[in-house]
Amino acid sequence: MKRNRNVKIVATLGPSSSDAQTIRALFMAGADVFRLNMSHGSHQEIAARHALVRELERDTGQPIAILADLQGPKLRLGRFAEGAAELAEGAAFRLDLDPAPGNARRVCMPHPEIFSALKPGAALLINDGKLRLTVQGCSAEHADCQVVVGGVISDRKGVNVPDVVLPVRALSEKDRTDLEFACGLGVDWVALSFVQRAADVEEARTLIAGRAAIMAKIEKPAALNEIDAILAASDGLMVARGDLGVEMPVQAVPPIQKRLVRQARAAAKPVIVATQMLESMIESPMPTRAEVSDVATAIYEGADAIMLSAESAAGAYPVEAVQTMHNVALSVESDQTWREVINASRRIAHTSVADGIVAAAREIAETTDIKAICCFTESGSTAGKVARERPQVPIIALSPNPATLRRLCLTWGTHCVLTGQIKRFKSAVVSAAQGARALGIADKHDQIVVTAGVPFNVPGTTNILRVAPCDERLIYSAETE
Repeated sequence: MKRNRNVKIVATLGPSSSDAQTIRALFMAGADVFRLNMSHGSHQEIAARHALVRELERDTGQPIAILADLQGPKLRLGRFAEGAAELAEGAAFRLDLDPAPGNARRVCMPHPEIFSALKPGAALLINDGKLRLTVQGCSAEHADCQVVVGGVISDRKGVNVPDVVLPVRALSEKDRTDLEFACGLGVDWVALSFVQRAADVEEARTLIAGRAAIMAKIEKPAALNEIDAILAASDGLMVARGDLGVEMPVQAVPPIQKRLVRQARAAAKPVIVATQMLESMIESPMPTRAEVSDVATAIYEGADAIMLSAESAAGAYPVEAVQTMHNVALSVESDQTWREVINASRRIAHTSVADGIVAAAREIAETTDIKAICCFTESGSTAGKVARERPQVPIIALSPNPATLRRLCLTWGTHCVLTGQIKRFKSAVVSAAQGARALGIADKHDQIVVTAGVPFNVPGTTNILRVAPCDERLIYSAETE
């Protein structure tokens, strides 16, 4: 199936979208990638959703990516004697390791690693920032705080510590179990929560052992301080705006989003913009105007993908939410201003032969009557480099590796075609022409640009570019070897 847009849509599966009929409807409405949220649902439920997506993939013959999103460590308070307490602004409040039920003066926070990292002046955010405390004094066993923003505090509420790099690994024991389970299923991407440093990504990569690509979720201020190293260690980024908006001033999130999208694009790695994109559609069949503008902004910025969370997982209108995203994308990408913005944000990053090849492919496609850029890719890196150029014609990624094509379902503007093993460049050109025609992107009277690497089936060897006809008779009559 050929999508008439470049940005990809990620739809989270959940109680509202766990049956085969709804998953198929989501795909037909425009979902390119399905997200399995490991924070919710049993392994049995998640395995069933995974199996339904793979069944849909077989029925349609279209590669479909599956992303498993790990929960990450959850920092929470203990319990209160009466289930809750009222904290007044300016009052003193202690957090400690004492497991006794709490009250309006103190409560247990069973995370000694937090106490070891705290310092006076650090902020503690409770219940997604609804309550705010400032540390006045601390030790290895407690923190004496002042209530800056008060309210009702209750059992097991979450704690955010935005000002401190915590000595907490991104992978909890639950995450490790979930990670092995997801990789055993055969997911294509793993989204890693609570990333603070590149070492968090490297730890996950060791455990994954090549079975999936890694998407680093940027949701903590500490990650922004190490973003270059984290991006280098990852296969892609997710701008997790929900937690970013809790741990940072909300007005800081839009410029961060814009910066991360550009950095990921410059690195030729996919970037997802996520969280609350069409939040009102959990309960309403129509989005707000502000939500539509938010989705459009991510597309104008050049994000590879935009994501639905509760809207498709637990909402009343999952298919309508995907259709709305699809329609917004079609509208934005037909706007000349969008193309001007995309072109203006292109960075020159030609440091290798492959970089030069894909840049030349874009320039040829934009100055002549070319219908598509077709790239043979073993690992997916060449298709990523072509997508970084944001060409005006479709990108067709051809590979004998189904796992590579599934991962590329997240990459901007890319249409994926499975081929057999290719050993000669003439055969590659023929396969590219057949793929372009099968997708309806070109006919036998058109021309395409083909990039490939010789020797074939070796990652990172892109070194050939050819303008070719889509008619096999002309290909075979030409001297290509």
